[in-house]
Amino acid sequence: MKKSLLASSLVFFLFGCAGREFDDLKSWMEESTRGMKGKVEPLPEVKPYKPYIYEAFDLVDPFNRSKMEIAKKGGGGLAPNLNRPKESLEAYDLEKLRMVGTLQRGKEISALIQAPDGNLFRVKMGSYMGQNFGMITAITESEITLKEIVEDSSGDWVEKTSTLLLDETESKK
Repeated sequence: MKKSLLASSLVFFLFGCAGREFDDLKSWMEESTRGMKGKVEPLPEVKPYKPYIYEAFDLVDPFNRSKMEIAKKGGGGLAPNLNRPKESLEAYDLEKLRMVGTLQRGKEISALIQAPDGNLFRVKMGSYMGQNFGMITAITESEITLKEIVEDSSGDWVEKTSTLLLDETESKK
């Protein structure tokens, strides 16, 4: 009997607690959502898929090795002399070298070149400098003119004229 009385009182307490506990929360939710009207935007229109038709099967393959070999063989007669001994200034990029002065003995003029490591070199007509097989073709008091031999995109060697101007900051010191 005690067990049944205890069980019925427990059920009575549970029903008493469940009814009014969340009334304030429910009223707040009703009040907050009273003026809201939900609207879902329609989905964007799906464009139909248009397949791409690959029509390059008849074209020449740009990565075909035989085509590349034929293009390289067309090379022309110009090429640098790879058998001559390299000079000291050929180890540096031409852009990193600075002309800092000139020397003249009789009619022969030579130029002073400063390397990025601070060393000074004396060059004359016919000397080589820079990494593009640059040979000095003219020296004046204000500039050095070089004839460089560079390789173009097709593998041919072409001549390019470059100049190295006197560094004015060094000449004012």
